[in-house]
Amino acid sequence: MLRSVLLALFLSVIPATAFANECPSIMAAIDAALPTATLAEPDMTKVKELRAKGEELHAAGDHAGSIAALNEAKKMLGI
Repeated sequence: MLRSVLLALFLSVIPATAFANECPSIMAAIDAALPTATLAEPDMTKVKELRAKGEELHAAGDHAGSIAALNEAKKMLGI
């Protein structure tokens, strides 16, 4: 019984760890694309807001929310 509980706990932690490691790489890709991006000013502002929101959510431990915000920014940048 204890083995099953420990296995379930372990398997629930693995996805969270994977998301946690993905956020910084997405933020780095966005940061690299921003200087050469050719977006209208409102779109550029939105991308920067999504990037900041993603970092904020990552720091708070909400990695799924962070990835969603960061992926939206990537989509707007075309990366």
